[in-house]
Amino acid sequence: MIKPSADTTAGSRPGRRRPPLAAAVVQSLATAIVLGEYPPGSALPSAGDLCEEYEVSRTVIREATTTLAEKGLVATRQGWGTVVLGQEQWSLLDPLVLDALFQREDRLVYLDNLIETRTTLECAMAARAAGRIDDEQAAALSAKLDELAGLIDDPEAYTRADIEFHEIIHRASQDAFGRAIVSNIRSKAVRSPQRSGDPTRHDIESTHEAHARVAAAVLARDGDAAAEAMREHIASSWARRPGDVPEV
Repeated sequence: MIKPSADTTAGSRPGRRRPPLAAAVVQSLATAIVLGEYPPGSALPSAGDLCEEYEVSRTVIREATTTLAEKGLVATRQGWGTVVLGQEQWSLLDPLVLDALFQREDRLVYLDNLIETRTTLECAMAARAAGRIDDEQAAALSAKLDELAGLIDDPEAYTRADIEFHEIIHRASQDAFGRAIVSNIRSKAVRSPQRSGDPTRHDIESTHEAHARVAAAVLARDGDAAAEAMREHIASSWARRPGDVPEV
């Protein structure tokens, strides 16, 4: 097995930092669990075996096991050791769990589900933004749309500005939980290692036209139109996906 590098990081509870080696062990074991190398109900190797496999101390393995338990991946059972839990108990929006899900053969099932969830949330936020956007945010949204228009021939720059365009709408919606969930969904789906293909100029032009419709509805303070424009935008972008994961 490839040994964990010292600079590998992993998500955990806010304010709680894990030693770099523990974080690397967590990443390796979390991926193995999600990919089915350790099926639900099975026990992880003993602490001693894991220490030998990863060439780390028992303290590191203890820290790693605690983090895996926080993610809902394992639980300590008396007489059984550290037992792998079923998927219904996993923290599916945890960054490491999402990363691993996107490595599975059935990843498109999860990606489709994520897009459905994102669509529901973003449509609601677009509608809320239409009713709550202030003058400063409206000006920022218009300026960002103009900026996007000048980036159609630069896919990478357009992608960065695209995210900022959506974030303006998210902030205007004043939906803190929706923003947090969508941000996590979007960043993991778009940056997944399984994303393949590059958007064509036609793809970018189509995306920009959709952005313009969303912005027009929000700026017109038309909540229903904003929600529908956002729904069409995300659905059409997903349908145009170049590979496993689209840019939307």
